[in-house]
Amino acid sequence: MKNLIRSLFIFALFTACNGEETVLISYENPELELEVPFGFPEFNNSVYTNKPTKYGVALGEKLFHDTRLSADNTISCASCHIQEHAFADRNGKGVGIESRIGLRNTPPVQNMAFMKVFNWDGNIRVLENQPLVPIITHFEMDSSILEVIGKLEEDPEYMELFNKAFNGEGITADGIFNSIAQFEYTLISANSKYDKVKRNEGETFTEAEALGYQVFQDKCVSCHSTELFTDLSFRNIGFPLNPDDEEAGRSRVTGLAEDFMRFRVPSLRNIAHTAPYGSFGQFETLRAVLDYLSNGVLEADNLDPILKENNNRIPLSEAEKDQLIAFMHTLSDSEFIGK
Repeated sequence: MKNLIRSLFIFALFTACNGEETVLISYENPELELEVPFGFPEFNNSVYTNKPTKYGVALGEKLFHDTRLSADNTISCASCHIQEHAFADRNGKGVGIESRIGLRNTPPVQNMAFMKVFNWDGNIRVLENQPLVPIITHFEMDSSILEVIGKLEEDPEYMELFNKAFNGEGITADGIFNSIAQFEYTLISANSKYDKVKRNEGETFTEAEALGYQVFQDKCVSCHSTELFTDLSFRNIGFPLNPDDEEAGRSRVTGLAEDFMRFRVPSLRNIAHTAPYGSFGQFETLRAVLDYLSNGVLEADNLDPILKENNNRIPLSEAEKDQLIAFMHTLSDSEFIGK
């Protein structure tokens, strides 16, 4: 992508002693160059219709860390999406204002530019539609977009940044949503040990990591495929059920019984830093996940065929579990998580 510079113009009218005159104000807001990493799929369509720009990304990052998006000014996006945890957190379920507990585990924010669906149940297909959800949800920020705009309008720095980012349009709901999405599009994780091995940059797997990669290819890659380490499909893999009677998995979106307790396959990138695991943090450790899959999962009519065909389990020896964990640790991107 070429680094294009857009000149954005607005007209301001000033009254002088000799009458009104028009002054032309020009904003330069260069697009940022995002590169598709080695082996990754192409960007999703929204990256091209809402191209990250210098001021758009700066505005989005500022909003991402601003607690004024919440009703009581205590919770920001970054409160739950913490960089050292691959922009997830360490809670089984998300925690919002006044310590309100949500329905599900906070998903990491990484490689959003390549995803086709978002959230555990895929209820969001365009990232620009996501920021409103936590702002208005009772157990997250419990605010409204009008309330947020009112707070931001009291800050001259925001007015200037919105004008630079969005053609002098001032502070708008679309500006909030689009800029946060632009910032999240830049959160690309593709520089782990695994990536360096694949790019032949002098790194090599240890024996345990190499054996783990083979186990992964044999027993995991059907779901955790592509360089995103997810095929973005929705599957019921028989994990322990969320006791909250509001939970129904993907069927909350589709209304279909066949989608009951199906969830989007999560990416394994930076998996060593995103515990606990599962849609509501059922498992504290990677070892606990592998033990459960190996011992046998819950029966269900719509249990994934891969499990049904193997007596509801993915059989793993103790050595294979150790090797898989060793491999999954190679998916950690220390630059991305800031360590």
